[in-house]
Amino acid sequence: MGLFDKLKRAFSGPDQTEDEKNQQQEAEKEEKVAEDTDDPVQTDEAAPEEAGKSAEAEAPETAADSQVEESTETEQGEQAQLVKSIFQAQSEQQQAKQETEVQADEAETESDVEIENTEETEAAEEVEEETEEETSEEERYDKGLKKSRQGFGAKINALLANFRHVDEDFFEDLEETLIESDVGFETAVRISNELQEEVKLRNAKSKADVSDAIVEKLVDLYEVEGQDEDNSLHFAENGPSVFLFVGVNGVGKTTTIGKLAHKYEQEGQKVLLAACDTFRAGAIEQLNEWAVRDHVDIVKKQAQSDPAAVVFDAVKKAQAEDYDILLVDTAGRLQNKVNLMNELAKIKRVIQRELPDSPQEVLLALDATTGQNALTQAKQFKDVTEVTGIVLTKLDGTARGGIVLAIRNELHLPVKLVGLGEQMDDLREFDAEKFVYGLFKDLVAQPAK
Repeated sequence: MGLFDKLKRAFSGPDQTEDEKNQQQEAEKEEKVAEDTDDPVQTDEAAPEEAGKSAEAEAPETAADSQVEESTETEQGEQAQLVKSIFQAQSEQQQAKQETEVQADEAETESDVEIENTEETEAAEEVEEETEEETSEEERYDKGLKKSRQGFGAKINALLANFRHVDEDFFEDLEETLIESDVGFETAVRISNELQEEVKLRNAKSKADVSDAIVEKLVDLYEVEGQDEDNSLHFAENGPSVFLFVGVNGVGKTTTIGKLAHKYEQEGQKVLLAACDTFRAGAIEQLNEWAVRDHVDIVKKQAQSDPAAVVFDAVKKAQAEDYDILLVDTAGRLQNKVNLMNELAKIKRVIQRELPDSPQEVLLALDATTGQNALTQAKQFKDVTEVTGIVLTKLDGTARGGIVLAIRNELHLPVKLVGLGEQMDDLREFDAEKFVYGLFKDLVAQPAK
């Protein structure tokens, strides 16, 4: 099942099967039969009483016979009373014994039931915790992509507001709409070209059909381009895992490092920070504040120090003191590409000299609010250094979430982390399905009930 099919299914839910319909009809029939059976029916219970009265009238007794019978009955009654008292005593003893056995059985049964209930409760609590965690993650994407969803939806709705029929003018307007939605120029042109044939094949005429065709084509293209994409973060098998962060100043790079350090520290990892952005004013102090807040260690030097010397000390400390993760901050002077390239290359050489398999990740931080500018930055940094993944920050504060589509379709770089809010735990590992659902869910036509 593709991403778009899952998206539509999320609205409609599973259809009722034929077996369920038949079971429902059988249940209705049984209820009707039960109602008919419950109607009161006259019986012949009164007949024995009337017969008894008739027999009494037909067989009158004489006075002598009555006295003999009364005497006999008295003697028989006394004997019966004696026998009855004996049996009653025996019965009471037997009943007391049975009650004792029953109470013992009930106590044992209650103990077994209590154990079973405890096990069932624990299992139910585990399932509930997993469900709450899953729901919470979906809610994060839903809330974090709210502005992007509304902005994208508004542009599509504006396009379809004056929709009459599909023609050349419609597809030109569609290209402009997609470009304004930050999905990228190449993606917009490709979608428009492929959609022309798709609309003809579907014979889409209504606004809902056309809207669904646009969204499905976007989702399918996004899914196809990401088939071999690896969105997971990689860690070292032995020794510290090194994550090198790059990106221009002001995109939230240092804040991302602070939030990621908090995440791993909470998971019980031993984390070390390296303040290699020694040129930006306040960069060292900012990262140091995060280290204090996260209760993690930091390696730093004075401003204007050699970044390679800082990372050398950090790697040595990480090795000597058995740190699990080393997060390295770097400068972002993109306006001087030659110096930046030399600096990043030198930092990487120092890391690899001490840890040949490192860094495990080179993460490029991009500010989602800059839209197409973020795409330009990504292209330039990709030329400068070997980027392994994207950290998309401030996604919750922009209507330009479509940039994720452009990054995948045009740069073929995996998005690995996304910022979905300002809280410490709002930096989340990227989930493609939840992203698609959060971005497009309001644009998919809900099936008629």
